[in-house]
Amino acid sequence: MDNLYIPPTPSSPEVDFKFDENTLSLRGESYPENAAAFFGDILRQLEAYLGACDGRKITVSIALAYFNSSSTKMLFNLVGLLSDAAEAGNEVVLNWFHDEEDDTIFEFGQELKDDFTAIQFVNHAVKSA
Repeated sequence: MDNLYIPPTPSSPEVDFKFDENTLSLRGESYPENAAAFFGDILRQLEAYLGACDGRKITVSIALAYFNSSSTKMLFNLVGLLSDAAEAGNEVVLNWFHDEEDDTIFEFGQELKDDFTAIQFVNHAVKSA
């Protein structure tokens, strides 16, 4: 399966899914005009990749400085797919990066941790620049 790389824009995150290395990364900000359209193909490719995983360790890094409500739904869908993969016997580690002073993104990460218990969730507070 080909890796997936989408460069960042002012309103959409960098997507760097190195399927061959079992590392997935989202970085930047996410408030695309149509989040379902932006994330649709990403979720389809992720689902295909995860469907072929059998007992792998998958490392995910999410470092979003901002995301809107429609991106929130897409993030839930993405993490849901990862949770399904973890429940199927894969080891999924989710590194959640947030500004140490951003309670909203921290709390969303905690909600993901509470909702998707099959995933190993690692919180990373980053000092403000």
